[in-house]
Amino acid sequence: MADEISFDDFLKVDIRVGIVTRAEPYPEARKPAIKLWVDFGDELGERKSSAQITRHYDPEQLIGKQVMAVVNFPARQIGKFMSEILVLGLPDENGEIVLIGPDMKVPAGGRMH
Repeated sequence: MADEISFDDFLKVDIRVGIVTRAEPYPEARKPAIKLWVDFGDELGERKSSAQITRHYDPEQLIGKQVMAVVNFPARQIGKFMSEILVLGLPDENGEIVLIGPDMKVPAGGRMH
């Protein structure tokens, strides 16, 4: 278990819902990955991420999918690609990532409570 944090600490992490608008294979990555472009609505716009989710997802099936992401981490260089957000997921029984998102359609950019 991670260290206990305060509610104020939690509020510092900006987790929002976005819609995948574009996805491409990223074969140059050290581990197999997919490049994602995620739309967070008018306030934040579109942001990019590299995600190691190739076991369960093909780029084509991700278009239109709502995903949760941390949007206030500093951008990070992943090979030749600049990742601006951290798309969130959970490990399956083999440690492969399964994306998390709302179970109903919600407006892009909504912040997690």
